[in-house]
Amino acid sequence: MMTRSLREQLIGAWRLVSYTETPVGGSAKRFPLGEDAQGIITYTPDGYMSAQLMKRARRPFASGDWYRGTPEEFAEEGGRYLAYSRPFDVDEQQQSLTHSMIVALYPGWVGHVQARVVKAIDGKRLHLTTADPTLSGGAQVLADLIWQRAERCVA
Repeated sequence: MMTRSLREQLIGAWRLVSYTETPVGGSAKRFPLGEDAQGIITYTPDGYMSAQLMKRARRPFASGDWYRGTPEEFAEEGGRYLAYSRPFDVDEQQQSLTHSMIVALYPGWVGHVQARVVKAIDGKRLHLTTADPTLSGGAQVLADLIWQRAERCVA
């Protein structure tokens, strides 16, 4: 039986199980979107990916209009949601991949490339870490994300 490539194993949708950050200075790990964060990451056969992560208990804007939130509502929600999308590249030898961002909720990520290390993948679980520290909440951190293969949605 032939082993599937990392790229082939990634294809599909994955549901977030856990998202933690560990400050490189040695502080305790933290849950930036809460211990029960939700998310989906999708890898398509034609080489695109999209990641959406959010804090579970988000409040709707009082106006009911997503274009008419107050500055306070926008500020609060900006810290409770992560989103970006772009083509991805896989390094089969290093068991790593890169996410190059063409759209992102955080404007500072647009045009940047973020490397990920695949700690484990077994068909049902995907464990990714950031390859390099990133600035988050005022500290340089390494992110650790565990994903479960998403079950097919039936409309």
